[in-house]
Amino acid sequence: MSNSIEDAKRAAGKAAFDNHYPKDAKIIGIGSGSTIAYVVEAIKKSGVDTTMTKYVPTGFQSKKLITDAGLTAVEFDGFPEDAVLDVAFDGADEVDDELNLIKGGGACLFQEKIVALQAKEFVVVADSRKLQSRLLTAWKYIPVEVAPFAANRVLAALKRLGAVDPKVRDESPGKHGPLKTDNGLFIVDAPFPTNLLTKADVEGGKDGSGKGGVWEVDVLAKAIKQIPGVLEVGIFSGVTGPQAQAEGGIGGQKPIAAYFGMPDGSVSVRKA
Repeated sequence: MSNSIEDAKRAAGKAAFDNHYPKDAKIIGIGSGSTIAYVVEAIKKSGVDTTMTKYVPTGFQSKKLITDAGLTAVEFDGFPEDAVLDVAFDGADEVDDELNLIKGGGACLFQEKIVALQAKEFVVVADSRKLQSRLLTAWKYIPVEVAPFAANRVLAALKRLGAVDPKVRDESPGKHGPLKTDNGLFIVDAPFPTNLLTKADVEGGKDGSGKGGVWEVDVLAKAIKQIPGVLEVGIFSGVTGPQAQAEGGIGGQKPIAAYFGMPDGSVSVRKA
């Protein structure tokens, strides 16, 4: 990875911290991935008092990131049911113009979605290569977490929705068999032949119902989620945290903002 890209990620992580880390933070969600390491770095370098703050990891990697930084990691299920996170920071595999996301390249999509949904604010940090006009542009597949027992059935159902040769993700090189998530489940990677439409596309007259293999983001996410055997789908869309709170909820799958480290070292900010 070039130094310019890493410098850009670091700048994006610091900007996200500066703009969204609460003064008296109590519970903070921390995702995994190379960009989130720079958010944690910014927390440590800022000198803020972290002794009273708990950090919720979305998986094994993010827990190690937290503990290696000397911060206090607490599992999500260790909090009372009414506990709300001040903010959750995470990365993304791809982000579109409306801040819909594809996540799950690191196989932690279920935990990542649960943490986002329990946070007042959800903030994404990524490098500029993840920003695309429409999902499924550079990142070609949708990760889906499935029960091993139902994997073949899910594969068949995804094909009926238009997925092209979906496959159960293999373990890392040198190991044998399917990858297992922290939940002991499989990840199916499902490529689709066309970019996903946004709400603006549909409002402009395009059909995103799946006809001819053309899907709008939310519609496809719901169709996949309804397949028996699917735990969660790696499309993050819908409402933001503040929008969810206005409707009586807690948090949303869509980030309120996304920070992108640009090749020249600057930071581009997109807000929902």
